[in-house]
Parts: sequence; C-alpha cells; structure tokens
Amino acid sequence: MRWYTCTPVAFGGGADFFARDSGLLCRGFQALGMESRAVMPGMRQEGDEADLIRTDYSNLESADWWRSLELNGVVLYAWGRPKFRKVAAAIRAAGIRLVLNQDNGGLVSPLAGFRAWLDEQWILSGQGRGAAAWARFVKLSLRGVSVGLLLTDPLRARHLKAGHVIACVSPKAAEHYRKLCRIYGGSDLAGRVAVIPHAVEPRFQFTGEPKQRQVVCVGRWRDVIQKRPWLLIDVIGSLVAADRAVKVVIVGEVTAELESWHHSLEAGWRQRVQLRGSVDRAGLAGILRQSQVFYSPSAFESFGIAAAEALCSGCSVVAGRSVSMASFEWFVSENSGTLADENRAASHLLALERELGSWEKGVRDPARISRIWCDRLHAERVAGAVLR
Repeated sequence: MRWYTCTPVAFGGGADFFARDSGLLCRGFQALGMESRAVMPGMRQEGDEADLIRTDYSNLESADWWRSLELNGVVLYAWGRPKFRKVAAAIRAAGIRLVLNQDNGGLVSPLAGFRAWLDEQWILSGQGRGAAAWARFVKLSLRGVSVGLLLTDPLRARHLKAGHVIACVSPKAAEHYRKLCRIYGGSDLAGRVAVIPHAVEPRFQFTGEPKQRQVVCVGRWRDVIQKRPWLLIDVIGSLVAADRAVKVVIVGEVTAELESWHHSLEAGWRQRVQLRGSVDRAGLAGILRQSQVFYSPSAFESFGIAAAEALCSGCSVVAGRSVSMASFEWFVSENSGTLADENRAASHLLALERELGSWEKGVRDPARISRIWCDRLHAERVAGAVLR
C-alpha cells in the first residue's frame, strides 16, 4: 500500500511540518507499515525532511505525474478551495483514491446554514469590537452572499466532487458539509462525508503522573481576534483571585500586554501564573501531562490541535460554546470538559471553576480521557480511519 499526503502550498518541510496535519498523517501511514511521503510544491528548502517530495506546482495539476507515482491513495489538504480544484481533479483522473481534508468547522458557505454562517462572519470579523470589526463583518457577509454564492460555491462543488471521501475534522463540521454537499451533488455527494479528525503525535498521552490543580492555555497571543488574549487576562486574573490553590501555565509568545498584566498581579497571584513563552513539543507534552484542565479563550478554531493534544494527555477541556468552535462540542462529550454557555468572561470563569470542581470531586479520570482520545486522534489511528 502506498498512501501519500499533499499540501498544495509551499510550507516548510522540517520537523514542525511532520508534527501536525498532512506531515503527521504521513507518519501515521508509516506507523502502519505503509510507504508514505508528503508532497508540496516549490524548490527544496533547508531543513526539509527526506520523506518530503518537492515538485513544480504544474505537476500537482497533472494526472500523468500523479499516475507515475503508482499510488493507492492521497489525502489532499487543500481546504476545498476552488483555486486547488485542478489538483484534486488530477489525482482523481489518475485513478487514485482521493480523500479531501476539510480543515474547518463546516460553515464555508451560506448554504451550509445561513444563520450559523452569518454568526460565524460576526465572530471572524471581531464581534463588533471597534469600527474596523463592523466593516469586516459587512464585507465578509456581502462577499459571501454575492461572489460566494455565484462563483465560489460552484467551483468548490467541482473540487469536492473529485473526492472519494470528504473528510471533516469533527462531527458538527460533517453535519454542515452533508447539508452543503446535498445541495451541491445530492445524496451521493453527501454520502461521501466522513469524520476524520486531525492527527496528534503519539508523544501526547497520559502515563500516570499525578495531576496538579493546574490550568494550561496555549496560543498565538498576538492574534487578538482569534485567540482573544484580553479574555484570557480577564478570566485567569479572576480565577487566581478566587481560587488560592490553582496554578496556571500560559504557553506561547509573551506579548507586551501579557507581560504588563502579569507584572500588575498581586505577588501571591503572580507566583501561581507562569508565562512560559514558546516551548518545544516535548516540553508542552510534559506540561499537559501534569495539568488537569486545558482552557481556550479562542473566538474560533477550525479544529483545535492544542486542545486535542491536551485530551490525549489526560486533560479535560474548557472553552466557549460557539458555532465557530465546532470541535469543542465533541471534545467535551466524553465526560471530558465543560463549555461556557455565554460569550462573557464571567461565563468562562464559571465553566473553569466547575471543571476544576469536577476534578476535585473525582468525576474526571485522566487515564480514561487519554485512552478514548488517543484511540481516536493518534496519528496511526487517524491513518487507519482513512483506510477504513
């Protein structure tokens, strides 16, 4: 069996690439004893690993080139975007089984559910925080119901019709895609939709360490609209003030705003909040194994790989309930977390306090949480799901 993965964008091809998404799925196929390599366009870059094939972009749109590789299957990470439809068509024309990974929550068109789609445009634009956010909301909404319906949707439909499987990263995303694909191509196309989540590295698993009363947060904190560091500051500040036993570890580049807030905390509170900055994968795995709760203040996540890594490490998850956090409904479904019902700091704080209370009462079982999610999310398990 020869299954390759492909990303039609010239990302770096080093160790970080092979630690997630298409690179990590390639490793999953290899763990099953299969021949697998990752494919990307462009010239070879310094640091590219040996299992990466670089080629001219024109070859990605050539059925003859794909046929020459003599593959059984390809998982294409192209987000269903119209601009990559010719890549999908070429793989299909070469007679290769094609799985189309959809790295989103499913609300890619008004046709997937207009009210939910409109809510997501509001969230993506910044939820009305300033005039610029309102302008982005109007722009996104108008483009979606004009150019989106007239041009983007027909071209996306052509892309999706090339796939034998349309792989969605969460059950909720699959629900949206089935509705969309039924409009695009009837029951046949809707029937190709399956839940195949993103893969997680095997290093993320619970191995029996004592869990501390500790909350961990991971994010690109400079991304204000998505990661909402202002909400993180509000919620965590209130948490350490109310709970004298809890500790918090914040992972990710430390911004000036975070540093200023941290310095402003009372000495006793500041000692229980660590700004760890960027850490390597092994370091992150260690932090997650010793923590009880992973908290995400994000406004939107296509999947939430850091949260998935936390689950595999035996953490439970807290986040906001939102149409733009589709995977998190799944993440908390196995007695493995709590969602805040309102988009307010007070509601997020209450969800965190309830979740820590569940650990204190013995309601959460890290070994069980880890076992369930490792079985679903570890790379070789996801590779196996693709084959099935």
